[in-house]
Amino acid sequence: MTTNICVLIPSYNEARTIGQIVSDLRAKDLTVYVVDDGSSDDTAKIAHDAGAVVVKHKRNLGKGASLREGFKHVVKKGFDAVIVMDGDGQHLISDIGSFINKMGGTGADMIIGNRMEDVSLMPKARIHTNRFMSCLISVLSGQHIPDSQSGYRLIKREVLEKVSLKSFNYEIESELIIKSSRAGFRIESVPIKTIYSDEKSRVNPFVDTIRFIVFVFKTLIGR
Repeated sequence: MTTNICVLIPSYNEARTIGQIVSDLRAKDLTVYVVDDGSSDDTAKIAHDAGAVVVKHKRNLGKGASLREGFKHVVKKGFDAVIVMDGDGQHLISDIGSFINKMGGTGADMIIGNRMEDVSLMPKARIHTNRFMSCLISVLSGQHIPDSQSGYRLIKREVLEKVSLKSFNYEIESELIIKSSRAGFRIESVPIKTIYSDEKSRVNPFVDTIRFIVFVFKTLIGR
């Protein structure tokens, strides 16, 4: 089973939560990469002081840009796989073991955290949006993806080496699924718990849905 795993956290103004997350991951002897996407707060300093390797963008470029930057470091350093998680505290570190066990038991190339088995705490608008997008992504990828918009994932290095990503924003999560599937990689899912806080989501329902539709259109016409 793959054991050489690191953690990648794309972050934007996460000074309130990033320190504890990095500290808890380092306590598990995990290498942590934080890509600070032009934060105006002390995210980068706090993450560095907690033990993360920090890459800092001078300005905000989007989650997709942060992931692409982080993936370059994962491949360059020769890790077998990377766990991607958010820096706002919504993802539980205790779920990492489930990802690793699922990969070991199935041999899958990508494991996606599935929040849709218990949506009792999820905002209703997000439930409907996630189900619609996941259904469409499942059709386009040819694999069953119950929660295509989940950012909590385990990805093997082979996927990152073969799949060329172009997206700058949240549509990168759909792009990664579709391109990985079309490249012949196997995708599985594992149930996760998500902690919803009172903070406003950075996902803009209108803007990001438009980006998703544009991305799907380009995918359908082969661009």
